[in-house]
Amino acid sequence: MNWMKHLNGLVPLAGALALSVGLQSLPAWAQLGPLTERIKARGELICGVNNQLPGFGNLDDKGKYVGFDIDICRAVAAALFGDPDKVRYVYLAAANRQSAIQSGEVDMISRNTTWTLTRDREWAVTFGPTVYYDGQGFMVKKSLGVEKLEDLKGATICVIAGTTTELNLADTFRARGIPFTPVTFDGDDSSFNAYEEGRCDAITSDQSALISRRASLASPDDHVILPEIISKEPLGPLVPHGDESFSDIMNWTVYALFYAEEKGITSANVEEFLKSEDPDIRRFLGQEGNLGELLGLKPDWVVNVIKAVGNYGEIFDRHLTPLGVPRGLNQPYTKGGIQYAPPFR
Repeated sequence: MNWMKHLNGLVPLAGALALSVGLQSLPAWAQLGPLTERIKARGELICGVNNQLPGFGNLDDKGKYVGFDIDICRAVAAALFGDPDKVRYVYLAAANRQSAIQSGEVDMISRNTTWTLTRDREWAVTFGPTVYYDGQGFMVKKSLGVEKLEDLKGATICVIAGTTTELNLADTFRARGIPFTPVTFDGDDSSFNAYEEGRCDAITSDQSALISRRASLASPDDHVILPEIISKEPLGPLVPHGDESFSDIMNWTVYALFYAEEKGITSANVEEFLKSEDPDIRRFLGQEGNLGELLGLKPDWVVNVIKAVGNYGEIFDRHLTPLGVPRGLNQPYTKGGIQYAPPFR
C-alpha cells in the first residue's frame, strides 16, 4: 500500500513536469533568439558598413548610403520588417569591425569583410554566404613601368591597417624576398588619397576596390592594375554568435537573392511569378508551404526582399557593372560561376 500511495503522489508531479518540459521544448525553428527579438522590438536593423568604397558602400550626393553591401543590409531589413529602409547605418573603419560586432554596437556587418578562420573564431561571429569572391591586387602609376610584383622591390605601398590585405602583403613579399615599406592608413579615402598624391609608389587592396577607386581618380588612364592576384578574398556579411535564428535569416535572405536570379525572378516581374504553378517557385515566394514560418518571418518575406532590392544580378548590375567590375566567379552556377543557393524546400 505504501508504494501505491507514493506512486499516486508522483502522478500529478510527473504531469506538471511533462507540461513544463513540453513548454520549454518548442522546436528550434519556433524560437527567436535574443538578438532577433531585440531587432524586432527596436523596429530597425543596425548595420555596420563602409562609406568610402564606391559601388560597395559610400554616400551619394544627398548623403544617403548606397552600394552593393548596403543593399544586403536593405534585403535583410525587408525580410524582417517588409521595409528595406528600416536600417540604421553605422560607418566602421576596418580596424573597428571586431569591437563593433562584439560589443553589440551593430547587429550585423555588411562591409567588404573577408571570411577567415581567425575572424570566425576570435571575433565570435557567423559569416553568411560569400556575396563577392574577390582577390587582392596592386595598382601603380603607369609611368613607373611596373609589370610584376618583383618590380616593386624597395617600393612604398599604401595599405589599410587592420585588414587581411595588410597581412597578405607582408606574407607575400616576405615569401618572395621582396623588400618594401608599408604605409598604413585607417580607411579607403585616406589610403587612396595618399596614393594619388604620390605618397606611395603603389597601393594594394581587393581587386574590386582597385577597379572602383581607379575610376574615381583624376586621371584613371595614368594608373594600371597589375594582373597578379595574391590571395582569396571571400567577402560577405556577418553576425555575432549566440542567435541562430538571426544568422539563419541573414543566410537565407542572401540565398534568396541567388535563387531569384537562378529562376529569372526580378523586381520587375516578381508579381507575375506569384501566378506560377511551379511548386519550387510557389514555395520560394510563400504561396504554399511554411518556409517563412520556419524563419520567424511572414510568408511573403522573399517577395518583399526582391521588390526592395531585386535579385543578386540586379544588385550587381546596379552598383558594380557601371564601374567596370566583371562578374567573374560571381556568376550563378548555371552560367559558369560559383554562386549557388541551397534548395528552398
